[in-house]
Amino acid sequence: MYIMSHYTGSLISDEEIMKKYNDEKRWGLAVCIDLGECDLQKISSKEHIAKFAVDLADFINMKRYGEPMVVFFGDEPKVQGYSLVQLIETSQISGHFAEDTKRAFVDVFSCKEFPPKKTAEYVRDYFGAKKMEYAVCFRDV
Repeated sequence: MYIMSHYTGSLISDEEIMKKYNDEKRWGLAVCIDLGECDLQKISSKEHIAKFAVDLADFINMKRYGEPMVVFFGDEPKVQGYSLVQLIETSQISGHFAEDTKRAFVDVFSCKEFPPKKTAEYVRDYFGAKKMEYAVCFRDV
């Protein structure tokens, strides 16, 4: 497993990531996106989160498998909020939206290439986040 984030040094461009993914014949590509200072109305709306799953799949050219599952749960305010799972033919989109702290954590994993930075920026903009960090992970065995 090879991981890149701003903690490990400069992230390479989407084009370079997809080239590396294809040239090295990696099995999967993942992007982990952490958002801060999100728009509370957006991360608190089941309908907005479900629409996000559909829109993101379209944006990264992935075929959805079934409808998004969006469930609200959590006993502690720190973790209380909606969680999302959207299966895609090449893996999944998942997320958790913490209302108390206005944070969101979204992961996209696929064995088909997609642009991680553009994906992270799309997610940031969709939820009106003022802060964002993301990491890219190449999956393989």
